[in-house]
Amino acid sequence: MGSGEWCLEKRDSLRTESVSSNENVPETGCLSIIVLGASGDLAKKKTFPALFHLYCQGFLPPDEVHIFGYARTKISDDDLRNRIRGYLVSDRSALPYEDVLKFLQLIKYVSGSYDAAEGFQLLDKEIAKHETSKSSKEGSSRRLFYLALPPSVYPSVCRMIRKYCMNKSDLGGWTRIVVEKPFGKDLNSAEQLSSQIGELFDEPQIYRIDHYLGKELVQNLLVLRFANRFFLPLWNRDNIDNVQIVFREDFGTEGRGGYFDEYGIIRDIIQNHLLQVLCLVAMEKPVSLKPEHIRDEKVKVLQSVLPIKDEEVVLGQYEGYRDDPTVPDNSNTPTFATVILRIHNERWEGVPFIMKAGKALNSRKAEIRVQFKDVPGDIFKCKKQGRNEFVIRLQPSEAMYMKLTVKQPGLEMSTVQSELDLSYGQRYQGVTIPEAYERLILDTIRGDQQHFVRRDELKAAWEIFTPLLHRIDNGEMKSIPYKPGSRGPAEADELSAKAGYVQTHGYIWIPPTL
Repeated sequence: MGSGEWCLEKRDSLRTESVSSNENVPETGCLSIIVLGASGDLAKKKTFPALFHLYCQGFLPPDEVHIFGYARTKISDDDLRNRIRGYLVSDRSALPYEDVLKFLQLIKYVSGSYDAAEGFQLLDKEIAKHETSKSSKEGSSRRLFYLALPPSVYPSVCRMIRKYCMNKSDLGGWTRIVVEKPFGKDLNSAEQLSSQIGELFDEPQIYRIDHYLGKELVQNLLVLRFANRFFLPLWNRDNIDNVQIVFREDFGTEGRGGYFDEYGIIRDIIQNHLLQVLCLVAMEKPVSLKPEHIRDEKVKVLQSVLPIKDEEVVLGQYEGYRDDPTVPDNSNTPTFATVILRIHNERWEGVPFIMKAGKALNSRKAEIRVQFKDVPGDIFKCKKQGRNEFVIRLQPSEAMYMKLTVKQPGLEMSTVQSELDLSYGQRYQGVTIPEAYERLILDTIRGDQQHFVRRDELKAAWEIFTPLLHRIDNGEMKSIPYKPGSRGPAEADELSAKAGYVQTHGYIWIPPTL
C-alpha cells in the first residue's frame, strides 16, 4: 500500500481481536439481535442502518446471525422490511441492492406488548428456532437486546427479558441489553432506573449507549492525548487557559417540541454528550486500555467537578419556540445553555470548561476548542490577532487543526494567524467513516464496554447537574429570548469572555477542498 492510499478491509468475522478482547469462554454459538421498538423512528433511522452496514462489512455473517424486530404494532415481516428498506442505503456508500435484499431476509418480526408474557414467550420461541436451526448448543448462543424505546418502559421490558428470554445456561453464550438515553431526568430518577435494571442484570450485561462516544474524533481523543509526546507537557493548567465544548444546531425542535420541552438542552445534550467529551479531554492516563481502567479515570474527573454557580450559567430560548402547539405557552425550558464547569484537581485547577449547546443558531457544528494562554513577552505585538488554539471538529467535516501565529509572506516582518490542519475528508480520501451506532453495536457484540456509561459514572454526572436543573424546573432561573439564526443570547458571549475566552477576529477556518 503506497503512502496516501487508504482502504477499508472487509472482515470475515465479528469476532475480530481488539485491544480489549474478551478472554473468557470461546464464543461458538449463533447471534440473535433483537431490536425492541422496531417500528419506531430510532430503530429505522439508526439501529437497522447500523446493523446493515455491519453486515455489509462482514461483521454479521448470515450463517450465524439473525435479527428480530419486536414492537406493539401488528405488522408482518415484509411490512417491517419495507418500512426500513429506504433507510438502509445512504449517500455515503454505493452498496449493491442485492446486499439490501439479503440483509432484509435476516429480519423477522414479532408483535407483542412490552409488559405482558405472551409476546416475550413468542419472541423467545422464535429466537430458539433460529438457534436450533444453526445447531447452537443450549447456552452457547448469544442474545443482544437493543431497547430502541422510551425509558418509561425499560423496567417492564427488562423484567420480561429476564423472565422469558434469557439464555438457559452459560457455555460461552451471553445475554446483553443496550439502553438509550435519557437515563432519567435527575439524580433520583436515574438511580431508580439503575436500581430497577440492576436488580435484573449484572453491570457487565448493561450497555448504556451515548452515541457521542462512538464518533470518530471522540474515539481519537485518547490516542491524541496519550500517544503524542508534544501534548503531554502542554495539557494542563500551566499552558491551557480555557476549554470550550460546543454543540450548535441551525434548526429548532421541528415537531419534537413536546418531547424536548420535558427535558431541555441541558438534559438532552450537555449532561450526557458534552460531559462525556469533557471526561476524555480532562481524564488522567489510564493504567491500560481495559474498559474498567478508562471508566475509572472518567469517574474521577466527574467526582472532581465543583458545584455549578448560578452566575456561571446563561440560559436561552429561541423566539418562536412556544409557537409549537405541543409546547406550553409559559414554557421556561432552555433551548440554549452555556454552563461553566470547574475541575478541582492538580491538572485543571483554575481552567474553566465552557459547555455550550443550543438550537436554532447561526451554524451547525460540534467541536472541542482548547485555548492556550498568551505568549509571555510578546515581542511581535501579535497578541491582538488571537491565541493558539487546538480545535477538534467532531461534526460536520471531521477535522483537527492547530491555530498558530506565523510570519505573513512578503518583505515585511508582520504576523498572521494560520493553521496546521488535518481534515479527514482530504487526508483519508476514499475511507468511509463509520456511523457512531455501528461502532457501538459492534462493541456490544464484542463485550467491550469502554465506550459505554457505567452506573457510577451516570450517578456522578447527574450529581453535577441535578441541583441546577431543579432550580430551572422551579422557575428560579429564567431563559433569555434570542433570535433564531443568531449566536444565542449576548450574555453567553459575555460569560465566556469573563471566564477568559478570547475570541479571534478576522480568522476563519475553511475546510480544505479535495
